[in-house]
Amino acid sequence: MSRKSVKGFNRAGDTAALLVGIGLGCTLALEVISLTSEDLSKTSGLITIASRFAALVGTYLVLVGLLLVARIPWVERSVGHDRMVTWHRKLGPWSLYLILLHVILVVLGYSSNDGIPVYKEFWNLVTTYSWMLPALVGFLLMIAAGVTSYRKARAKMAYETWWIIHLYTYLAIALSFMHQVLNGVMFISHPLAKTWWIAMYIFVGGSMVLWRLLLPLFRSLIHGLVVEKVVVEGPGVVSVHIRGRRLDKMGARGGHFFGWRFLTKNYWWQSHPYSLSAAPHSKLLRITVKDLGDHSRSLAHLKPGTRVLAEGPYGIFTANRAAGKHVLLVGGGVGITPLRALMEEFPKGASIDVIYRASREDDVVLHKELNFLAEQLNARIHYMIGPRAQYPLTPSHMASVVPHIALCDVFVCGPEALVHRVRHTVEALGVPSDRFHDEAFAFHGE
Repeated sequence: MSRKSVKGFNRAGDTAALLVGIGLGCTLALEVISLTSEDLSKTSGLITIASRFAALVGTYLVLVGLLLVARIPWVERSVGHDRMVTWHRKLGPWSLYLILLHVILVVLGYSSNDGIPVYKEFWNLVTTYSWMLPALVGFLLMIAAGVTSYRKARAKMAYETWWIIHLYTYLAIALSFMHQVLNGVMFISHPLAKTWWIAMYIFVGGSMVLWRLLLPLFRSLIHGLVVEKVVVEGPGVVSVHIRGRRLDKMGARGGHFFGWRFLTKNYWWQSHPYSLSAAPHSKLLRITVKDLGDHSRSLAHLKPGTRVLAEGPYGIFTANRAAGKHVLLVGGGVGITPLRALMEEFPKGASIDVIYRASREDDVVLHKELNFLAEQLNARIHYMIGPRAQYPLTPSHMASVVPHIALCDVFVCGPEALVHRVRHTVEALGVPSDRFHDEAFAFHGE
């Protein structure tokens, strides 16, 4: 990719950030225009004003968080899925903190104004104000989604369990919406403010439905995606070959991933992210999946002809990101699969090195294909199979394996720990940050 293209990526991200900032300013203005001298004259009024600001900003961050995972194509292509999911995760806790602050402050403000104990005021608000109880239920659902999204909590549960709990976020937002537009002082007597707020909800909801539901459904029907065959690649690893029509029109490239939904009796309702493990062709796509749970295990039993819905392609982990002719690909375990697809797409004459890190021989997949491609492309594959101490991936170690590493674009895919270790190493060896490209599997499932 040229430097001009990289700048284009940055400009698009800056534009999106600018629009979000303008939206936040307009949202804060909703409260400002509703202020009265009476609100500002009492302590209880000031507390209530603070609670409204917290509610507005917290809810706005929730909506922005949804937009970040709405799969809007031009934003995905410009910013990258991993970065957007990272921002989504960082915004989540802040939105919860602000909404919690709103709950606390509004109870304190009303309690001070009414001259009654806090617990009585809380009960009074929940039982006598319209849509207050649904809003409270919605907030509790958001807390459940937030708690289960913390790294340690999520690591202890199946992806399917986390995904179902996360879906309750949408119910939480719906339950809170009527409370906002019917009880919010900034909306009750200001039709323009109410229109702005409703329009934001419609835009976010419409984006989610359009890009995450309707477009994938339309594309899958147009391209007629079905399972062609399932091939066992090794212990607990299978490749699923997916046949379709005019698949080159989907815009997929090696390094992209899709959200795959296989329409079987037990798993039709689940969408899971898997990267392409071979460069896409006009009639065939392929993914290679390791048994890491119920869904991935079930793929070994897919029958030919099973219909498939595909949401994507997503990601910017593609060959056109490379700025020069020297490329280093680093994969860990099954993380080699998108890199194997990438190998086919670099320009002729590219200098390609591949580092394949695995703990055991059984963890190595697609090695025959990798060796064949290496021979065809005059690439060099460095298998590093064994304990981490044997292959530490330190600056001195990697420089000895790839002496020209400072000239390389580095593509890394695998567990987060591997991605972070390689990032620090190549930075120490002089690789510029804009020539480091990563794909961490942990980000795919949002």
